[in-house]
Amino acid sequence: MENIAIGLLIPFLGTVLGSGMVIFMKDKMDQRVEKALLGFASGVMIAASIWSLLIPSIDMSEQQGVIGWIPAAAGFMLGILFLLLLDTVVPHLHLETDKPEGMPASLKKTTMLVLAVTIHNIPEGMAVGVVFAGVLAGNTGISLAGAFALSIGIAIQNFPEGAIISMPLKSEGLSKTKAFLDGAASGVVEPIAALLTILLTGLITPILPYLLSFAAGSMIYVVVEELIPESQAGEHSNVGTIGVSIGFVLMMILDVALG
Repeated sequence: MENIAIGLLIPFLGTVLGSGMVIFMKDKMDQRVEKALLGFASGVMIAASIWSLLIPSIDMSEQQGVIGWIPAAAGFMLGILFLLLLDTVVPHLHLETDKPEGMPASLKKTTMLVLAVTIHNIPEGMAVGVVFAGVLAGNTGISLAGAFALSIGIAIQNFPEGAIISMPLKSEGLSKTKAFLDGAASGVVEPIAALLTILLTGLITPILPYLLSFAAGSMIYVVVEELIPESQAGEHSNVGTIGVSIGFVLMMILDVALG
């Protein structure tokens, strides 16, 4: 259980370390660096969705005597719809825009920026939780090393994500310490979502393939709806594209080598 606890906390550590970069950075993050980091996060999430979530979902379903693509497709679409619902309901604000999304609310701009990242972190937490649930269930084809590979991959992409959110908070007038704490707080939802996913899977083990693909769909929604558009907006879009390829290859190597 100690290994599971460490695995659930590793992604949160990535967010904390990334948010801490605001203490050392003087000015607003260079646009090219920001686009590269957004692209990198996108690549990691795409690769994780395929190798760590969808493929295990299909394999597990076939082991259970179910047509492999049914749980994968159903869970994936439910994950998309879940994030679409969150995007519609939760008031939040994305980088490089002053137009809030979600239900109208009298919230500070900094709060809505943090909420936008928090929404992103929910599916990432679920993804980590569901693979460790697979380890606990046994006979699922998911190894402890493979679960840690996903956890480390998410942590790696959380590092730039933490920096990307803490810097705008500082630009909005928060102190470096407050910007760091708010940025780090956006990642608290990850271990919580991971733990809840493990508890749910423990109650209903046969839904594990659905939860794997559900987490994949949720992450792909974030990539397509938010990260890639932000990395491709304006100038230096090629930097974002390079970031996607590097993140994808790194996560693929991690999963294949450790899985």
